[in-house]
Amino acid sequence: MSGLSALRILIVDDNAQMRTIIGTVLSAAGVRNLNYAPTAEFGLQQLAGLPIDVVYVDYEMPGMDGLEFLSAARRLPGDKKYTPIIMLTGHSDMLRLSAARDRGVTEFLAKPVTARNVLLRLNAVIYHPRDFISTATYFGPDRRRRADDDYRGPRRRRADVREMIEL
Repeated sequence: MSGLSALRILIVDDNAQMRTIIGTVLSAAGVRNLNYAPTAEFGLQQLAGLPIDVVYVDYEMPGMDGLEFLSAARRLPGDKKYTPIIMLTGHSDMLRLSAARDRGVTEFLAKPVTARNVLLRLNAVIYHPRDFISTATYFGPDRRRRADDDYRGPRRRRADVREMIEL
């Protein structure tokens, strides 16, 4: 990865050791502008008020948790709501993953973290950004990870079968 020195990254985690680990990995990779927040509330203030390119946020924190942070971040005005958010979680079960995905998370990073995975997730959000979707019930990155080249209809969801038009 090159050009990481220009990135502005926010690390939101109530655990000081985890903030240090993520920050140290990013620093070693060349990131020079790191911001830290020990609470989701403070992290949200920083995201709203500072130029931030990527956020790493913990799922479980006292007070406002990572899910509430996600929801609030996706409601921010202007371009702030499009900021890539990488969620750190020690519990990567489908219920938690789905809840975060449904609130607009960009990527996941399971704890315990490795330097390689911290940088792989950063690489994914910087070099392979996904389009954002806005509907009545969802705002966030397109959850589809791959395009289906064989698809020939007007809709892409399985629930839309009743509404599909034969071509």
